[in-house]
Amino acid sequence: MKNNIGITNNVHLSPGRRSWLRFKANRRGYISLWLFSIIFVLSLFAEVLLNDKPLVVSYQDELFFPFLITYPETAFGGDFDTEADYSDAYVRELITTGNNWVIDPLIHYSYNTINFRSELPNPAPPTSQNLIGTDDRGRDVFARLVYGFRLSVLFAFALTAIGVAIGILAGAVQGYFSGRLDLIMQRLIEVWASMPELYLLIIFASIFQPSIWLLIILLSMFGWMGLSDYVRAEFLRGRNMDYVRAARAMGLSDVAIMRHHLLPNSMTPVITFLPFRISGSILALTSLDFLGLGVPPTTPSLGELLAQGKENIEAWWLSLSTFIVLVGTLMLLIFIGEALREALDTRKV
Repeated sequence: MKNNIGITNNVHLSPGRRSWLRFKANRRGYISLWLFSIIFVLSLFAEVLLNDKPLVVSYQDELFFPFLITYPETAFGGDFDTEADYSDAYVRELITTGNNWVIDPLIHYSYNTINFRSELPNPAPPTSQNLIGTDDRGRDVFARLVYGFRLSVLFAFALTAIGVAIGILAGAVQGYFSGRLDLIMQRLIEVWASMPELYLLIIFASIFQPSIWLLIILLSMFGWMGLSDYVRAEFLRGRNMDYVRAARAMGLSDVAIMRHHLLPNSMTPVITFLPFRISGSILALTSLDFLGLGVPPTTPSLGELLAQGKENIEAWWLSLSTFIVLVGTLMLLIFIGEALREALDTRKV
C-alpha cells in the first residue's frame, strides 16, 4: 500500500519512472529479475568457472592461458605435439614442479570432459568428484547443465529478438496502411501459419546438418506471427488519433510517424510478452533436443539430458537436476513477465 501511495504522490515522475517503481513494488518479479540476471551473467563465464583446462599456467617464468589458447604438450617439456591433457598426472607434474604454478577453475570439468577416474559405471550417481553425477558417457552433469542453460538462454534471446523485429515490422505496416494491404497480408499470414512447423523441422533436419543457426532460422520463420497481431491492433487504434493526424498535416513522412509517434505507444504488448516469448523459445529448443531434432549430440543441451534421463530411468539425477533447472528458469521468467504486465498497466497511476 505504501508503494502505491508513494507512486501516486509522485505525479511529476515520468511514465517510465513510474512503471519502474511499480515493477520494483512487485517483490516477486523484482527478485526474480535479479536472480535470473545473476545466474545468466555467471553462466557467461562458464569457461572460467567450469573447465578442464587451467586458467593461467606459469611455466619457466612464461605465462600461458590454456582456457583461451591451445598449447601442445611440448610447450611444457612434454613429448607429444598434440594438445596437452592437463588432467594427466605427467603433464600436471611438469607444470607444477619447481617455480611453476597453476590457477585452475573452481570445477575441473567442462561440458565435454569425461571422468576416466570414476570407479562407478556410467551414468554414475553424485560423488565428491561429480557433484550431480555423470551422464551415460561419463561427462559431468553439473557442467553440462551450466553450459546448456547458457545455450538455451542465448538461443531464446536471439530467437526472440528476430521474432520481435519481424513482428513489429509486419504488424506496423498492416496496422498503419490497413485497407487492401492489410487484407492481403493477413490472408498470407493465415496461410503461412497453417504450415506444419514440426514436419518442416523434421524435413530440414534430415536434409541439413543440425545446428543452432539452422534452428534459429527455421523457428524465426514462424515465431513472429503472434506478436504482429498485437502490434497491428495498436497501430490500427492509433493511426486515426489526433496527434497522428496533426503530425501528418505537418508534413511528416509515414516512416517518421510510425517510428516516432505510433511505435513508442505500441511497445507495451511487445515488452510485456518478452519474458513469455523467451520462456517459449527455451521450451522449443528443449523439446526439439529431446526429440533429437535440435543441436548436434556433442552440444550441451537440457533436452539431451532429459532424453538421457528417459533412457536411464534409474539415473534419477539426470532427470531431476534438469527438471529443476528448466522449471526454475521458466518460473523466474514468468514472474518477471507478470511484474512487467502490472508495471505497464496504464490503468494504474
